[in-house]
Amino acid sequence: MSSDTHPFYDMHRHGYVRCATSTPEVRTADVAYNCAAIIDEAKRADAAHVDLLVYPEMCLSSYMLDDLVMQTAFLERVETAVAEVVEASKALSPVLIIGAPLMANGQLYNCALVIAAGKLLGVVPKSYLPNYREFYEKRWYAHGRNVKGASIRVNGEDVPFGTDLVFASTRNHRFKLHVEICEDMWSPAPPAIEGALAGATICTNLSASNITIGKSDERHLYARSHSARTSCAYVYSAAGHGESTTDHAWDGQGFIFELGDLIAESERFKRHPELCVADVDVERIHGDRIRNKTFDDAIEAAGRPADRFRFIQMAHNPKPGDIGLIRPIARFPFVPDREHKLDEDCYEAFNIQVDGLMRRVEATNPKSLVLGISGGLDSTHALIVAAKTVDRLGLPRDMIRCYTMPGFGTTDHTKSNAWKLMEAFHTHAEEIDIRPAATRMLEDIGHAFAGGEPVYDVTFENVQAGLRTDYLFRLAGQNNGFVIGTGDLSELALGWCTYGVGDQMSHYAVNSGVPKTLIQHLIRWAIRSEQFTHETDAVLQAVLDTEITPELVPVGEKGEVQSTEAKVGPYELNDFFLHNVMRWGLPPSKVAFMAWHAWRDIERGDWPAHFPEAARNEYDLPTIRKWMESFLRRFFQFSQFKRSAIPNGPKVSSGGALSPRGDWRAPSDAVAYVWLDELRRNVPE
Repeated sequence: MSSDTHPFYDMHRHGYVRCATSTPEVRTADVAYNCAAIIDEAKRADAAHVDLLVYPEMCLSSYMLDDLVMQTAFLERVETAVAEVVEASKALSPVLIIGAPLMANGQLYNCALVIAAGKLLGVVPKSYLPNYREFYEKRWYAHGRNVKGASIRVNGEDVPFGTDLVFASTRNHRFKLHVEICEDMWSPAPPAIEGALAGATICTNLSASNITIGKSDERHLYARSHSARTSCAYVYSAAGHGESTTDHAWDGQGFIFELGDLIAESERFKRHPELCVADVDVERIHGDRIRNKTFDDAIEAAGRPADRFRFIQMAHNPKPGDIGLIRPIARFPFVPDREHKLDEDCYEAFNIQVDGLMRRVEATNPKSLVLGISGGLDSTHALIVAAKTVDRLGLPRDMIRCYTMPGFGTTDHTKSNAWKLMEAFHTHAEEIDIRPAATRMLEDIGHAFAGGEPVYDVTFENVQAGLRTDYLFRLAGQNNGFVIGTGDLSELALGWCTYGVGDQMSHYAVNSGVPKTLIQHLIRWAIRSEQFTHETDAVLQAVLDTEITPELVPVGEKGEVQSTEAKVGPYELNDFFLHNVMRWGLPPSKVAFMAWHAWRDIERGDWPAHFPEAARNEYDLPTIRKWMESFLRRFFQFSQFKRSAIPNGPKVSSGGALSPRGDWRAPSDAVAYVWLDELRRNVPE
């Protein structure tokens, strides 16, 4: 089945809604001109496969009309133009939200009209009318705050009218739409709050906000805050070039926020119309709401708004098939992707770990901090955290007791790195060769390796991992200290750790909230921000350049080393899967769809700042499907018992942690059949 026909490739199948803002051509009081411009933009949006198109406030009439808006002939022409837009929408895919002045029961209202598939679905009046500084709307309009349960007659047809409307898609049950107008967003009690609590996942604002210095940031502030606080998307469209400049100027700003993230924004001050397009993830919004029980409490505190809102069925015509995906998808969702704030965000992540360890040191007053150093990423970063901790507490570096413990798979390269690290950080440093003890244990249990056979099974590996941890605990007891765990969040997710007497256990696990991909960036940040000497930085870079390996199996005849990622899959994919499954609860097929768009082409999309070009990878769909199947088995079925007994450690990322005392609680004897079946049914091989 091709990408044109298999439902996997259709973004609508995965809960996306293609939203857009438009600032059409406008001329003051020229209704015919404005109507034609609105229809032109609707056709352009249809060609771009847009599902929802939001126009500015009063776009059909123009906004800066002053007393002209009260002229009967003018209002009648506006109403006939509404019919023209409704007729034009019959053959178009988008739901259109346009602005116009309309009369109801002898009162004039500033309205938003929701139009889809040849039908005017409903009309929403503006709740709050600005009447301060340069604004005089109460001179012309009635406010709509109390208009509920009403209807309005437009072109001979009665349609729902009021501020109690939510428009519900008949094609996507997560796509529920609320509408407010300009000043409503600036109100201390925006109507969109109740709209979101009533179930709307996308809140929209038609605006004729004039532009002054700093006002763009103010709009961002309100929209970002609303979308984050009420777990929704917020689509905002402001009036632009063509509005009257008698006393004002206009910038035509359009943007789309989702859960506090800016996912699209138009270019301001453009002379000609612009579509600002992004695919909003209403499934992700739904997932956030069901995890946020404060949202549930707010629904109850507001008196269950859904019980008093009217839900208007919204039939529309989304374009089927592969229409791409227009939204930023981070390849590394745990990694800060804001270039201008990368250093600040890495600083924060790093210092969460340092502060957690500092408090544990203050609480226990140890004489030593015991660390096993392998020369790999995790133990290196744990050492960096430990070094900063003792520095801030004014304690000597040699209080950190580091031990490198070569086993059967240890290479000269990693052992050399381990020694260079210990020396560069001026810690107490020792080497304990665990091979004699491991050989003795393998002999005692009758393992084939002790008889000379090259059997490198799980028992062979765990004997070494267990001995290393056993030594560290005994050394901590001998030196009145505690063991700092080095294992990371990615390993916990995959169960890639030895349970009990093994690397799953420690006295305090500083890396337990940090995924492998973030650890790499934090080490790069330590180098870039010159946290240590240039000599130390050179060793850190050597660690970054080393293949990830547990070094529990002897080096092959051709020098090949045991590769972790060959066994469990690329950590960059596993971290992608983990974030979207754990944080949002997304179904596997959707996560695979997102991964395919994020990882299929090196040249597409953004990479984190300072990410080495040589380390950039791409993955096709069969590869993504293969490793996701492995992840689902490991995460849901294989490894929960290890996570249920993990030691203390700080949560670092808002993406979540796997402590049973924190973000993730799950039974240890569950099966993964539901998730595996969903993946296999919905993702092509």
